[in-house]
Amino acid sequence: MGKKVASAVKTAAVRVRQKVAPKKQMAPPVETLDRLHAMHPDAHCELDHANAFQLLCATVLSAQTTDVNVNKATPKLFATYPDAKALAKAEQLDVEPLVSTLGFFRQKSKSLIGLAKALVERHDGEVPRTMEALIKLPGVGRKTANVVMGVIWHAPDGVVVDTHVQRISQRLGWTKQTDPVKIESDLCKLLPRPRWDMASHILIFHGRRICLARKPDCEKCGVNDVCPSAFRAEKVGRKPPRVARVSAV
Repeated sequence: MGKKVASAVKTAAVRVRQKVAPKKQMAPPVETLDRLHAMHPDAHCELDHANAFQLLCATVLSAQTTDVNVNKATPKLFATYPDAKALAKAEQLDVEPLVSTLGFFRQKSKSLIGLAKALVERHDGEVPRTMEALIKLPGVGRKTANVVMGVIWHAPDGVVVDTHVQRISQRLGWTKQTDPVKIESDLCKLLPRPRWDMASHILIFHGRRICLARKPDCEKCGVNDVCPSAFRAEKVGRKPPRVARVSAV
């Protein structure tokens, strides 16, 4: 009981200091990123892949689902269709069962086949290395393109902004924007270009392990002394709750 009381007193004291201390507008970007990296030295892309084609497909499949779920589905998919030329010849009804555990699997199956056909027709089955060429492929936007360019060639055209990066960059005071493209622009201005690739992995790791959406663990966070949202982070960087519709009487 003594340890629990001591812990509660310590937590209360920290929160008091947070309230008394002057309100910080922004955590210092480079210093904070370095400290977060020290907390998550193994930060990396958690989508399993063996090459650019597999990562491109896995990233497309990751929309509206978790990397864990994608990693469960892709082994059978890639064993059946190991490259773009094989997938381009597939029928949608044959691809769907391989990714049926994922949300929107029918649309994703259609997108994968269209993506493979475009790779074969425009790039001889190879994944292009430029943002301009990548975003012209079916189902590929800036986020997906930056993932592939950063992970495979270590040359992203910007910072990957997913739900974790968006939430944490808002909590750290690095952006007030809610649009991913505008958030990316803000982050690119704050962080040196050589850090763009790792920045997203570090923030994603932190978002999955410490700075959770609903219950951020500010007590364990190693940057709570510079974070302007510390100990009230659950109110920052989350989508507003849906308003229930009331039927007309």
